[in-house]
Amino acid sequence: MSNLINFVEQQTARDISELDFFKSGDTVAVSYRIIEGSKERIQIFRGDVIQIKGSGTSKTFTVRKISHGVGVERIFPLNSPAIASVKNLKKGNVRRARLYYLRELTGKSARIREKQFSKKLDANLKGKTRRMNWVWQDKIVK
Repeated sequence: MSNLINFVEQQTARDISELDFFKSGDTVAVSYRIIEGSKERIQIFRGDVIQIKGSGTSKTFTVRKISHGVGVERIFPLNSPAIASVKNLKKGNVRRARLYYLRELTGKSARIREKQFSKKLDANLKGKTRRMNWVWQDKIVK
C-alpha cells in the first residue's frame, strides 16, 4: 500500500528546484496563478513565512502579511501547479520554526530581524587575484 502511495506522489510531484530556498522567518514573494473564467493572471503575495509543515508532496508553508492594518495569512502547498514562483527577499534571523507569536504583535515589534552579511576572503587562491565571497554570519568558521 505504501509503495502505491509513493508511486503516486512521485508521478504528481513537480520539480521544486526552480523555487528559491527559504525557511521560517524569511520574507518571500509568492507568485501564484489566479484563473478567472477563461483568463489567467499572476498575483504576488509578499510576506513573512511563519511555518513550514509536512513533507513530500503534502508540504505546505504559511505566509503572513499586514494589509491595511489587518493580518492576512495564506497557506500555500509547495507542490501546487498554481504557484508560479517563490522568491526569497530577505533572510530572517529567528530562533524558532513556528512564529505564531507574530499574530499578537503589531507595529515595529512585529518585525523580524534580518541576517547580517560579512565579507570573507578566499584564502586558497594564493598568488592569484583573491575574490570576495559573501557568507552568512552564522556559517563563518575560524
